[in-house]
Amino acid sequence: MTDATWVYSPTETVFDKLRRKVSRVVERRHARLSFDQPVVSFAFDDAPVSAVREGAAILEAAGVRGTYYISAGLAGRDSPMGVYAGMDEVRRLAEAGHEIGCHTFSHLDCGRSDAPVMACDVGLNADAFAAEGIAPATFAYPYGEVSPAAKRALGPRYQALRTVRAGMMARGADLNSLPAVGIEGPRGEERSRQWLERARKARAWVILFTHDVRPEPSAWGCTPDALDRLVKGAFADGFRVMTVKDALAKGLEA
Repeated sequence: MTDATWVYSPTETVFDKLRRKVSRVVERRHARLSFDQPVVSFAFDDAPVSAVREGAAILEAAGVRGTYYISAGLAGRDSPMGVYAGMDEVRRLAEAGHEIGCHTFSHLDCGRSDAPVMACDVGLNADAFAAEGIAPATFAYPYGEVSPAAKRALGPRYQALRTVRAGMMARGADLNSLPAVGIEGPRGEERSRQWLERARKARAWVILFTHDVRPEPSAWGCTPDALDRLVKGAFADGFRVMTVKDALAKGLEA
């Protein structure tokens, strides 16, 4: 059975559109990030098996690691992006040096949830990770859905919270709402290259994210060839490839 999570779609009411706009300017946690060379992080949301295997293999072949945002409650379930990885595979990712980030336990829409519900859901995820000896430091909002309440409730728990709104990070970035660029859809690779070029010129940090990594990906994924080209292109353009946690630490050091 296909996972019901991906049947769900965030609502588009006037209230929700206003919430998204307001969320960009309130409950901000400013970071004085600075980089001496451009930085890119490759992230994988939900961790379909193809991302855990093919995606990790591409990064490891280049000598770098990625960040995986996991909803432990989805482990082993099917979806349009393929079967989600089990916790044994998540543990192996961590052992190989990849960063494991939190994505809530049930893939909760944080934009429409109150603080107690969010606290319970991320607490369940934390418990599942703790059983594997993992303590996530960064978070990605499922569906990219943000609210002032979510930023206020989750900000103290994690070093940074990530959205799916396109952009790059430099001085003044909001740690409660980091932007990211999706390697997804027909123009995903092209769009990612454009943002890499902007980050290169600004010596900034950009997060590129995807879901599945397959020859025939879902609408939310990319091909192994596209990911490989982006990784190799980043190195050729002088980027430093780092996990989200490590890039954040590097930017704050400068």
